Amino acid sequence: MMSIQILFFSISGNTRAFVKKLSEYATTKHEEDASKPLVTFKEITDDSLFEEMLEPFFAFVPTYLDGGNGAENGTNEIMTNTLSEFIEFKDNRQKCLGVVGSGNKNFNWQYCLTAKQYAERFDVPMVDDFELRGTPTDVERVYENLVKYVV
Repeated sequence: MMSIQILFFSISGNTRAFVKKLSEYATTKHEEDASKPLVTFKEITDDSLFEEMLEPFFAFVPTYLDGGNGAENGTNEIMTNTLSEFIEFKDNRQKCLGVVGSGNKNFNWQYCLTAKQYAERFDVPMVDDFELRGTPTDVERVYENLVKYVV
């Protein structure tokens, strides 16, 4: 059975909460239809030991930026650097299927900017996005979009 593997980084807890809801939703879908993939996840923290990923995965990344405005004078990614370093470790980059971003829509066009930067840096699609902890509709939509890449 295929599964959807997720690596994520979360400081505020929003991304962690969303991934847990996504996993619960996937379990419900799998119980209704055994062909639907489950979700497994691994939180990457500053204390994580890097390992080579054996299976393809999606990266879920919140947006934390410092400096600049993202357009004329750029921005600096902060706090999520450990996740990008994990993806760059050994052959992990080749196993990254795509990126899902989260952020706050109050930041207008900088919404999910870190995820967009990851997608460009790792040459993978930005599969989807959600605001803050997401809604039940976001959970359903993100799950269905991830399924397209694994089945």
